[in-house]
Amino acid sequence: MATPVEPAGSSNREVVGAVLKACSLLEHFGADRPTWTLNELTTVSGMNKTTVHRLMATLIHAGWVDRTDEGAYRIGLRVFEIGSSALEELDIRSAARAYMSDLAEAFGDTAYLMVPAEQGAVCIDRVEGHNTLVVAGINVGTVIPYHAAAGPTVMLANSDKLRDRWIREGLTAFTDRTLVDVGALREHLDAVRRNGYSVSNADYLDGVAAVAAPIFDRTGTLIASISIGGRVEAFQGDDLSAKIERVRDAAARISTVVQAIPE
Repeated sequence: MATPVEPAGSSNREVVGAVLKACSLLEHFGADRPTWTLNELTTVSGMNKTTVHRLMATLIHAGWVDRTDEGAYRIGLRVFEIGSSALEELDIRSAARAYMSDLAEAFGDTAYLMVPAEQGAVCIDRVEGHNTLVVAGINVGTVIPYHAAAGPTVMLANSDKLRDRWIREGLTAFTDRTLVDVGALREHLDAVRRNGYSVSNADYLDGVAAVAAPIFDRTGTLIASISIGGRVEAFQGDDLSAKIERVRDAAARISTVVQAIPE
């Protein structure tokens, strides 16, 4: 989410607009685009070239930005030093919290963060949205069997270790939509793994649907899932597609943050 380039209102008298503009320029830099020219930043930011030049010159002076041999801009080492300091105190919950809040605000659904445990997926954090449905059956500390609901299922799909231990005959059916047939469950999990996300439709709680995506550490090992859940009616058509895209993006971003945390 881009930083506003102007203060949100006249009451924000302590907000310095030039600093916000400089921050918005920094947000264009990333792993997929590590360098920018002055003309490129001018175009993408919508600011005039003189303003961009002055802001970038200031950031260079502060050590936040460097110039390449070709004259383009790139992030300076000072940013990485500060980022590393912040990451030292970061855990999976704090890494995911902002993304969970964004999802809950964007769609009104409840966002969940789950991690794998012996008896199932454990919900370790949740952020309620503004929709009227409150998913009372899933709270912080709730353990959900891996073969039901989107968050647990996406973890089962992406962990061979969990699959080998969990998939068996005699799985519990929580609703008439719960997949308990071993063959059908394996096919479903294969599709979830290929697609990079899981969608559940009243297979754990009647009337509740969800979308989840996996979170991986630097070794590619599954460590958590992020999901949003709400009324079944709100998980259809274009609404469902939008939720899938945002949840997958959130999971990918959290994975990137987690992978940067020093060991």
